[in-house]
Amino acid sequence: MRLYAVVAAGGFRRHATYRMATAAGVFTNTVFGFIMAYTYTALWDERPQLGGYDTAQALTYVWLGQALLMTCAMMGGGFEDELMERIRTGDIAVDLYRPADLQLWWLAGDLGRATFHLLGRGIIPMALGALAFDLALPGSAWTWLAFLVSVALGVVVSFAVRYVVALSAFWLMDGAGAMQITWLAGLFFSGMLLPLNLFPGALGEVARALPWSSLLQVPADVLLGKHEGWGLVRAYAFQAGWAVALLLAGRLLQGVATRRVVVQGG
Repeated sequence: MRLYAVVAAGGFRRHATYRMATAAGVFTNTVFGFIMAYTYTALWDERPQLGGYDTAQALTYVWLGQALLMTCAMMGGGFEDELMERIRTGDIAVDLYRPADLQLWWLAGDLGRATFHLLGRGIIPMALGALAFDLALPGSAWTWLAFLVSVALGVVVSFAVRYVVALSAFWLMDGAGAMQITWLAGLFFSGMLLPLNLFPGALGEVARALPWSSLLQVPADVLLGKHEGWGLVRAYAFQAGWAVALLLAGRLLQGVATRRVVVQGG
């Protein structure tokens, strides 16, 4: 486990070196946060308690979305491009010879990346949003801890989805198209554009049952106090269930892929 802790620390340091990119990301998240916040304000002025949220909770949801956008890699920016490129060039063979588990290696690095983005690109926009708007932030440290646990589970689910899609490069040679479709689905079904509670009928039921809801909708509801007691346990079980299922799917797909490797040009 010490090896993977070192890999995670390396992932954190790697992303921490891009200071200008981080500053630009904070600025972008803050600008889009204000745009979304004013849009939500106009919407909730017309429909108070829409989706079961009051205006302060809706605005909190907006800024949580900006804080978790890169943390949960809803638009990519994680390990997936590098992994697909290594598969395409055949460098993945070197990774398979390492005395380390391939899936755990990339997971550790992605956890380091996510931790940096939560601290580097999440806190400042959230703080600025709290200064500009009346947010429904909890005063209990236990609620914040429960939220962080939910975020961690969301990050693992996000990794597992992207890992499965990245492995498609073993057959597609270029999995960029599949990954872009995954990112678009993630933005929509995570609740990044609108809370999933606003989706009508069967669409809402399906959206809330998909793994992407673990990335934003579930952590946001935990912070907003929508999941307490056994409800919180069920929320964790939902996220953990998807994490385990998708990690196992990635493990099985990895086993199939490494037994039948086709490398472009090789």
